[in-house]
Amino acid sequence: MSTINSSTATTANSILAQYGQRETSKSVTAGAVEDMQNRFLTLLTTQLKNQDPLNPMDNAEVTSQLAQMSTVQGIEKLNQLVSELAGTAQMTDMASLVGRGVLVAGNQIMLTNSGGIAGVDLPLAASSVKVTITDQAGVLVRTLDLGSLDAGSHNFVWDGKADDGQTAQPGIYKIKVEAKNGSDTVNARPLQLGQVTGVVKGPKSIDLQVGDLGIFTLDEVKQII
Repeated sequence: MSTINSSTATTANSILAQYGQRETSKSVTAGAVEDMQNRFLTLLTTQLKNQDPLNPMDNAEVTSQLAQMSTVQGIEKLNQLVSELAGTAQMTDMASLVGRGVLVAGNQIMLTNSGGIAGVDLPLAASSVKVTITDQAGVLVRTLDLGSLDAGSHNFVWDGKADDGQTAQPGIYKIKVEAKNGSDTVNARPLQLGQVTGVVKGPKSIDLQVGDLGIFTLDEVKQII
């Protein structure tokens, strides 16, 4: 995840101020311990109901099974507590990203009165990177020459000017990236700016809600602006 310069950060703050912030969070928890306990008690009750009256279960065996259930329950509760503490710490850290801008995979750029920000993600270094910006009808508005770039993620600022020098109307535009390293084509991926509006705690990970763009893991976030 690469860094940004102060000029881009200032522009980003102006752009994000026009996005509007919405803070949301979701939490999904599982009652695994309670489910295990209920299954164990159901099994034990079934055993007691169907035992042979002439050869009933030994008290020591029943006591042993109850002790096993208590041990398993204690371990599961401890694991759940450790997991919850780790998840809470991570969720607290990620909550600081709410309201921040992030670059994720996408082929759109939102032009505001302060300009627009998008990015490119390069698997390899490129000697030439060009970005074409079109309106929703596919009409070319602006071509940006980003020059040579190293492998990794990079952001760029569009000042809103069209190729003819006129100022484009604020709105959503499409971007396409063409990158080459000499005569070889580099498989560049466009990145779009979104605003983090919430933290989502799922059963496997803690992710970010990026406005209307959807839910993204931290690995999918290429830059934090």
